Amino acid sequence: MGTVVLYGLDTMADWEYAYLTAGLTIAAEQGDHRYRFVTAGPTGTTQVTTTGRLRVLLDTQLDQVPLEDIAALVLPGGESWGEGHEQVLDLARRCVDAGVPVAAICGATLALARTGLLDDREHTSNAADFLATAPGYAGHALYREGRTVVDRGVITAPATAPVDFARAVFEALELFPPEITEAWYGLYTTGERRFYDQLTGAGA
Repeated sequence: MGTVVLYGLDTMADWEYAYLTAGLTIAAEQGDHRYRFVTAGPTGTTQVTTTGRLRVLLDTQLDQVPLEDIAALVLPGGESWGEGHEQVLDLARRCVDAGVPVAAICGATLALARTGLLDDREHTSNAADFLATAPGYAGHALYREGRTVVDRGVITAPATAPVDFARAVFEALELFPPEITEAWYGLYTTGERRFYDQLTGAGA
């Protein structure tokens, strides 16, 4: 069983990971036990407060999750990614080197830019100017306007694309059959009944 790790930090943006965590839970409830979902924070951190002021008790700490167990590392946005977070960024580098997907949205993309992980990969973020503030960032030419960009295991997205972000992670994990993922995406981006019918089997 692989572990999908959601990094917990104060001010983590509630909406940016909600679709993803719900999808992982639904898959498990439907009998897919390939993945275990956990929240994990830096050593010594047991609780964080989200942007919406929800208090989240973390499942574990980063140093308690072996790299070989990680199926994906998810980095949500937050207000403090401009500096610090060395422990999880070191883990992100090791995940990338090991071929483990790393998914970053909103402010977390700024952190990846600081580490150099976006210097040689196509990527996106809230805006090109947003990443330009990262010290040492050299990936300007590879910035792409888009709702998600995936390049060699690194998934990036702006804050405005949580549904697209979740879809990209679902695809990286092969969590659902492609037709189910597309129907889910269609439903949550258009609200059209035909996508609901596809998901429930009524359209078959």
